[in-house]
Amino acid sequence: MTRKANPQGTDNVLADLGFDDAEELSAKAALAVKLNELIDKRDLSQTEAAAITGMTQPKVSQVRRYKLQNISLERLMQALVSLDQHVEIVVQPARRAHAAGITVAV
Repeated sequence: MTRKANPQGTDNVLADLGFDDAEELSAKAALAVKLNELIDKRDLSQTEAAAITGMTQPKVSQVRRYKLQNISLERLMQALVSLDQHVEIVVQPARRAHAAGITVAV
């Protein structure tokens, strides 16, 4: 994760801060927010969440603290599916008003 200069603001604060992988980090963060909401709603401990999602307790702890550098998008999506969520990936041409990229809607 390296930073680059980006003097003009965008819709992505991580891009504005200069992270090369800003789109992926934003997608991961959106999935982690939903995952954490589900863990809270079900009042699961980290150990219980790990057992349900197939993640280790330390990985669940990383998600809970939004330390997502070592967790793949796929792993986060699989964890959501294990908590009875439907994850849908849509690929479509980029619109002129929006550059090509990754968006997660939860």
